Amino acid sequence: MSTTIPPADPLLAATGEQAWIEVIQKMDEVYNDLLQYEVALEEKNSALEESHQFIESVLAAMSDILIVCDRNGGIVEVNPALCHLSGRSSEELVSTPVFNLFADETEQAKARDAFARYARDGLHDCEFFLRASDGSTVPVSMNCTPRVSQTGKLMGVVVTGRPVGDLRKAYQALRQAHEDLKRTQGQLLHAEKMVSLGRLVAGVAHELNNPISFVLGNVLSLQRYATRLGRYLDAVHGSGAGEHDGLPALRDELRIDRILADMPNLIDGMIEGAERTRDIVDALKRFSAVDKAAPEEVDLNEVIERSVRWVTRSGPGQFAVDLELPPAMHCRGSSGQLQQVVMNLVQNACDATADRSNARLRISGTIAEQQIVLRFADNGPGIPEANLAHIFEPFFTTKPVGQGTGLGLSISYGIVERHGGRLEVHNIPDGGAEFTLTLPRH
Repeated sequence: MSTTIPPADPLLAATGEQAWIEVIQKMDEVYNDLLQYEVALEEKNSALEESHQFIESVLAAMSDILIVCDRNGGIVEVNPALCHLSGRSSEELVSTPVFNLFADETEQAKARDAFARYARDGLHDCEFFLRASDGSTVPVSMNCTPRVSQTGKLMGVVVTGRPVGDLRKAYQALRQAHEDLKRTQGQLLHAEKMVSLGRLVAGVAHELNNPISFVLGNVLSLQRYATRLGRYLDAVHGSGAGEHDGLPALRDELRIDRILADMPNLIDGMIEGAERTRDIVDALKRFSAVDKAAPEEVDLNEVIERSVRWVTRSGPGQFAVDLELPPAMHCRGSSGQLQQVVMNLVQNACDATADRSNARLRISGTIAEQQIVLRFADNGPGIPEANLAHIFEPFFTTKPVGQGTGLGLSISYGIVERHGGRLEVHNIPDGGAEFTLTLPRH
């Protein structure tokens, strides 16, 4: 039996060839797309790897501990800082309860309660104690923030913490440095006070010399008078009646009547000298206790006059001070502290005009709107413009080494501020410097 194959249809053959061509073209397009997808996937994998390395480097560089937990408190991720603190690797910590890191059952219960209560809203700066690798407890200031999904569902928490042991040591060192600074400042203030007290010595010595001379001179006179009175009284009470006839002559010889007349004056002089001595000693006591003096009503007229008297006694003879003060200038504060301020201003004027034959300081005062304004204007060379902005800074001085601490005006500025006032300085156009002291009137 034989089979006869009919001849191929030319149209059908052409259609099949075209279909294969189209299939091959589609395969080429799909292959090109696959190549592009592969390139893009490799780029994304490379970027993902870089991001992962970046995150790993950030986590490794963190000094604070970092713990990522699921919603049940299981550890998902930690950073090397926690591994170093706990002495355990990240593989050992992952999937373990985060509460096992805390020091004891009390701290664990405290952490469970805090995380359960504040997991949704977050926990800030709460101190817990964790167990360190050496078995000791380490105080850690911890923060807890929620970790939510895109739909807002709570997925867990992120816990960060900073050991506060080193921070406390730093605080202690800072506190100790502050105490040392305060102690040094107190010593410097004491040294400046000693400088001011040294300036007082010469003037006080002169002030005390006069009343002491009064007392000493009167006591010597009373000593002589007592001898004469003793002789007279012995003659009166130790002799017979016949000998009394010579008493008038003895009375004239011993000048008893003159002694009796002079006695009240001698006693008054002694009382006056003693009172002046007492006043000077009281003023010194107030000045030496300027930091402890309770607020009181201060007579600025008396403070200024006393300060000027004491400074001028120890200063050069050509230094003159003119006072133009209204009466009844009263403020509230410390008499000793304000005296220190005035003495510093007068002494500075004395030093600034030391090379002038007509050295002069003019102190004037006015009272306006419940404020007392005192002006200290000298006829010295003035203050260089570059120094005006620094004149009240601690340790700033234009005097040679050994002649000034640079604290006088700084301390005075602080005293005036504590009294609710102001201390300012400017140069006078005609020459010299003028300090303006403003205080609230009492």
